[in-house]
Amino acid sequence: GIRGCGKNSNHVKPRILLMGLRRSGKSSIQKVVFHKMSPNETLFLESTNKICREDVSSSSFVSFQIWDFPGQIDFFDPTFDYEMIFRGTGALIFVIDSQDDYVEALSRLHLTVTRAYKVNPDINFEVFIHKVDGLSDDHKIEKQRDIHKRANDDLADAGLERIHLSFYLTSIYDHSIFEAFSKVVQKLIPQLPTLENLLNIFISNSGIEKAFLFDVVSKIYIATDSSPVDMQTYELCCDMIDVVIDISCIYGEGGLPYDKESMAIIHLNNTTVMYLKEVTKFLAVVCFLRKESFERKGLIDYNFHCFKNAIQEVFDVRVKVQQNRKLLSQRRWSKLSMTNGTLSNPH
Repeated sequence: GIRGCGKNSNHVKPRILLMGLRRSGKSSIQKVVFHKMSPNETLFLESTNKICREDVSSSSFVSFQIWDFPGQIDFFDPTFDYEMIFRGTGALIFVIDSQDDYVEALSRLHLTVTRAYKVNPDINFEVFIHKVDGLSDDHKIEKQRDIHKRANDDLADAGLERIHLSFYLTSIYDHSIFEAFSKVVQKLIPQLPTLENLLNIFISNSGIEKAFLFDVVSKIYIATDSSPVDMQTYELCCDMIDVVIDISCIYGEGGLPYDKESMAIIHLNNTTVMYLKEVTKFLAVVCFLRKESFERKGLIDYNFHCFKNAIQEVFDVRVKVQQNRKLLSQRRWSKLSMTNGTLSNPH
């Protein structure tokens, strides 16, 4: 049946499936977001011919498995256990190549979504309208509107209006792919409302205008405050993280490029200050604030200290829950094997 490449792991982690037609850009997305591959290098990637499983556990918040599927999956192949695959899935990302005629992709999307929904109605269905870097803004919006309408019409015709699809315009040549992945991952974090709330309290008490909680390795933002996200602001955050990591790698004192002393301040030329601080081994807060607010850095640092402790508590609870789940499943197994043992023991 299924042969995975990459490490296998326990099944507590949510699973993200990457699906779509051959050459739509699935493997490139994974390599750029999680392996820091430069977009130009992806041109040399081979076509995926078997399911590739990969653990993404760069932080205890972003811990999930990504399954990259080959383009042509035959749902009617008896060795393909899609029931098992869809049952453990948190999100299904379907990648559509926007530069291609997407009639076939849409019918494939429909088949995939309806199959998956039957097995597991709780899956988040995410559609990446991909390779939009060559299109004008008007053209992008037009494509999105067209694909959105056709995909939803297909579902309506099948009497499946209750299935919700989310659409994103993506490209590996800018930050849109990281933004889209951030939104997908956030839906899989049960603590998201708590994190958002903590960020809201932190910024309102510190005179900060916008704050992001970033997973440093993947540049996915785990949470942000409730004010809207501006793409340019997000790009600046990603660039700042890159600068901090690069300089630490080159000039830092041995060891890790990112640790509990990590901190950076950048004064932008429009009276705005960017401030990055380490929250945990994997997470950083990046804030935007006005120069005059930054004069009260002592207050900001005190509030940050309170925020960091609160985040640590959220982490501790999460770790405890995961450990309890593991213990429970281990106990169930040992009970099962004990009862099986006594049944098969004739004495």
